Amino acid sequence: MNAAGQLVLGIESSCDETAAAVVRAGHDVLSNIVESQASEHATYGGVVPELAGRSHLRMIQPVVERALDEAGVDLDDLCGIAVTARPGLVGSLLVGLCYAKSLAWTRGLPLVGVHHIEAHVYAATMEAAQPLELYPNLALVVSGGHTALYRAHSPRQLEPLAATLDDAAGEAFDKVAWLLGLAYPGGPSVAALATEGNPGAIPFPRYRAKDGRPGFSFSGLKTAVLYHLRGGDALAPTPAPADIVGRADVAASFQEAVVDALVGQTLGAARAQGFQRVVVAGGVACNTRLREVMAERAAADGVEVHFPSPAWCTDNAVMIAGLGWQHLAAGDSAELSLDALAR
Repeated sequence: MNAAGQLVLGIESSCDETAAAVVRAGHDVLSNIVESQASEHATYGGVVPELAGRSHLRMIQPVVERALDEAGVDLDDLCGIAVTARPGLVGSLLVGLCYAKSLAWTRGLPLVGVHHIEAHVYAATMEAAQPLELYPNLALVVSGGHTALYRAHSPRQLEPLAATLDDAAGEAFDKVAWLLGLAYPGGPSVAALATEGNPGAIPFPRYRAKDGRPGFSFSGLKTAVLYHLRGGDALAPTPAPADIVGRADVAASFQEAVVDALVGQTLGAARAQGFQRVVVAGGVACNTRLREVMAERAAADGVEVHFPSPAWCTDNAVMIAGLGWQHLAAGDSAELSLDALAR
């Protein structure tokens, strides 16, 4: 690793954002480019893997070039390249990984494969004056593809504690948005409608493990919304959006059930595990209600809670470059045989 410059190029292509960023010394952000594919997938109400991969192929080179230009650097100024290697859509991951390998090989630069989930947790620490002081922590990563708790001992050492048994919270938001006739992605559209509704109007269920262990499940909640909208008959047609009685109440009550489950399970685990610091990361961490309730209940428990800025909650390459620098500074690098892993 060329420690003189300490500049790392990060590349992210795990799902439906093509992103690149240049970060100095793990936290000083020089550029942050994100090309979203949301409009391409909106027609289908979710991410179509083949379309995502093709979009990454079109956008990867111009996005990386824009990141370098915005940072005012070129490839010769870099000390290494960090790229998301797992988890994600394997076709999408391979686009970023192959591009990163090509750059690393042609320029003789160290390459490091970054774990997408670990990078989300690291993103929540990057804006602190002393990022490493936020470790250890209990980390909740909550997004369209992931809902899980981790013991984060250091940026490079995360230990899984609990995960969803079925759907991720963000996926449930997308499905309920579709049922309510709202736009994709579902998180922002459901949250917007929820501001007009009563969060206590409908007693939707919250998952609790019978043995008391931490964990998540949103499939039953999603089904409860379906039954509510279809009058108890799952085979009945879903009413048109204009015909849904109390549509905003449904959105608000659903959102409250998700938030209650996330906050309750996370703070319960923090108490049981003896953590005084909680980090919340991932796309759903943008949700205003989640931030409000988590902050309020954490304060009551005497627990610190940290969220990234909304721009760093969703998929981005800043977190990849930042965590990548931590790996490179520790002497870790990958061979060109590095492969993409979906899980």
